[in-house]
Amino acid sequence: MRFLTRIVGDWRAMNGEQRLAVVAAVALLVTMFLPWYSLQNVNRGAITSQTINAFGDVSFVEAAVFLVAVGVIFMLFARSEGRAFHLPGGDGTVVMIAGGWVLFLIFYRVFSRPAGHGYPVGIQWGFFLAFIAAGGLCYSGLRIRRAHVPEPPLPGEAPERPPPVAEPQPEPTAATRVRQRPAAPQDTGYEGQLTFDDQE
Repeated sequence: MRFLTRIVGDWRAMNGEQRLAVVAAVALLVTMFLPWYSLQNVNRGAITSQTINAFGDVSFVEAAVFLVAVGVIFMLFARSEGRAFHLPGGDGTVVMIAGGWVLFLIFYRVFSRPAGHGYPVGIQWGFFLAFIAAGGLCYSGLRIRRAHVPEPPLPGEAPERPPPVAEPQPEPTAATRVRQRPAAPQDTGYEGQLTFDDQE
């Protein structure tokens, strides 16, 4: 019960971009239990087909996808608890690169499918959902980068201040334009008058 309360509290402490990344990572994990591949076998002279999920034929691709999804979830929940740690490029950059890496791995798996033992191996709908979830993870990382949320400071380190936001200047009114209009040159009264030197 305490663990569930902690999870709910961490979820409420997240901003919208972090929640989107967690949802994408959880969706990626869920897709790994859905049908990814279809295999064909010969049973008593008849060809039968069956579907397996991502854990039915684990390679470094499936292992990397699982570790990336779990790592992103743990990182964001730790950040929501105020854990102080710095990542190269910030949280958004790491999540975006993680999503891009999963996209590459899934695309690579299209050309490196499980062994079919002489029979073709098909791609099932869960595989395509995993590709979409990886794209959502990459997009959420981009959203986190654009949000510019400062990381919790390390012990003894000054907190990072967000960049100042320029306040919009009010548009000048008619009265302001009159006051800002340059004054006309005043008449000194000496124009057209001759001096004694000129009369000579």
